Amino acid sequence: MKYCSACGATVSLKIPENDERLRHVCDACGTIHYQNPKIIAGALPVFNDQVLLCRRAIEPRHGLWTLPAGFMENRETTEQAATREAHEEANARLQNLHLYTVISIPHVSQVYMLYRCELASTDFFPGVESLETRLFHEHEIPWQELAFASVHKTLECFFNDRKQGSFPVHNLAFLAKSPAE
Repeated sequence: MKYCSACGATVSLKIPENDERLRHVCDACGTIHYQNPKIIAGALPVFNDQVLLCRRAIEPRHGLWTLPAGFMENRETTEQAATREAHEEANARLQNLHLYTVISIPHVSQVYMLYRCELASTDFFPGVESLETRLFHEHEIPWQELAFASVHKTLECFFNDRKQGSFPVHNLAFLAKSPAE
């Protein structure tokens, strides 16, 4: 950040009074510009014993498989964001959303919030951000072609939990940079 969004003057990195972190502070008006993590909301859509995955048509990770997910927009709930992303990426309609994984990824300042849910119908098709959408049985999951470690971990949790017959909320953190995040 170089300029203040409040007045247009230059900003400097400094620790404001009563704070302990470096912040961008306006040299003219004193506005402190806080930078916070981005929330990625998404869905783990299930139909019978299959899960819906989307092959990415955009970077990062073009051509790899993922769950429908993306950055949360202002003025929406995480559930609304997950539902919107499923519609944008797979034209999928969801029902019975339950928070399933919360994954903190500090090195990229992101928090994933993924919802286990049901597909309302199998009438889905790729949106503009997807090359392909498809239902997968567990043994068909393209594990080596998954776009993100957060998706890989969410699917692992799901298939393990399904065997146990219980779906607790998983609160996880990826503290070191992995090749797929």
